[in-house]
Amino acid sequence: MRSIGYFPAGLCRALVAGGTLMAGSAGATDLEIHGSNTIGATLAPMLVEGFLEHRTGKAVQVTGNGRDNESVLRTTGSDDPIQVLVAAHGSSTGFKALASGAADIWASSRPARTSEVTHLSDRADLTALDNEHVIAIDGLAILVHPSNPVSQLSIETLANVFAGNIRNWSELGGADRTIRLYARDNRSGTWDTFESLVLGDDHTLAATARRYESNDRLSDDVSNDPAGIGFAGLASVRNSKVLAISDGNAPALKPNQLTVASEDYPLSRRLFMYTPGDETPDLARALIQFALSSDGQALVADSGFISQNPIAVKPELGANVPDTFRRLTENYRRLTVNFRFAEGRTRLDNKARRDLQRMSDFLEQEQRSADELMLIGYADQQSNELRAQMISELRALSVRKALQDRGLGAIAYTGYGHYLPVGSAGGDQGAQRNGRVEVWIRDR
Repeated sequence: MRSIGYFPAGLCRALVAGGTLMAGSAGATDLEIHGSNTIGATLAPMLVEGFLEHRTGKAVQVTGNGRDNESVLRTTGSDDPIQVLVAAHGSSTGFKALASGAADIWASSRPARTSEVTHLSDRADLTALDNEHVIAIDGLAILVHPSNPVSQLSIETLANVFAGNIRNWSELGGADRTIRLYARDNRSGTWDTFESLVLGDDHTLAATARRYESNDRLSDDVSNDPAGIGFAGLASVRNSKVLAISDGNAPALKPNQLTVASEDYPLSRRLFMYTPGDETPDLARALIQFALSSDGQALVADSGFISQNPIAVKPELGANVPDTFRRLTENYRRLTVNFRFAEGRTRLDNKARRDLQRMSDFLEQEQRSADELMLIGYADQQSNELRAQMISELRALSVRKALQDRGLGAIAYTGYGHYLPVGSAGGDQGAQRNGRVEVWIRDR
């Protein structure tokens, strides 16, 4: 990207990477959101429309602007109309637009990279609660043709398929067909997530893979190809079949309301909006506040993604679940929220810090009390059972204290050591996924 320095967003609406003219003239929009196609295709326009209707009480018109994957939303019938551009060309493009001042909000289907955090550190801390906003949870769905008999794969097998090391469906229990690969383009946060969670450092995408800017188009093509396999955001499953995925010794899980919202599903991911600190316009702050609210999260659910509003679910416990755990939870339902940690064993991450308020709101709305809750902590694999038990209990206790600091009463808690992992043990990723606190609520 050609460096243009930083100017207030309203002064550089006409500039993008390489100096290409953007749709509209300088200052033509009141707010611009750039980045992820996963977010920008449907979710961001729905959130903007809901926000503008809530703010102005006026109808909102949604139109194209002559460029693929861009939409313009305008309030109508108002003396002071508002116009918002949503440009969905990939997560990396959104960061570049935010860094140049062409965007007010960066929509990203992956966390900000260390290099991106560093690049903007003199203007804003992208890791801070005020600038990093988890607006939805998504599951990276692994898609095949509806007639494909294969129902589940491990992450390692999936990596070998997309690297071209496994080339025929017969090697996986399917028909004698050469596998055809469908993948997102390399500007996409969906691709970044897949590359990180599946391919890792040991595998490279096969050169034969077909690449797409759009999740929906990729899914449509897979659903018409009996030999195809691809990946897309959960909201873009459409007519394709979704596979269950396993990580390490953990059981294979399909993406659904509980497994994705709790981030137990191994290919779950957070969808973000990032803002530039003190430079964030008031309109952008108000949109973020709406997106994180209960009303905004209801729109997230309507869009096909997973809302962060907690709900109580009676989970189906797999054959691997011990009788002791069945007895512990037999009179409870599980809430669709897990508390996870930023670093170490007890510091809650940004999403978890907002989930504290969501928990408080849930109890109030459902007219339930804190003494009906039970927190169950878990640890990643440890050198001995006693150490794992201690870590898991400390995690549960830290969430209990954080909830009590918000005025909730006594909450039951326990630890389940390093049992019932949801990810491959060991390493930063395993520790982050397995080190969690579940929330259960007593049946009535």
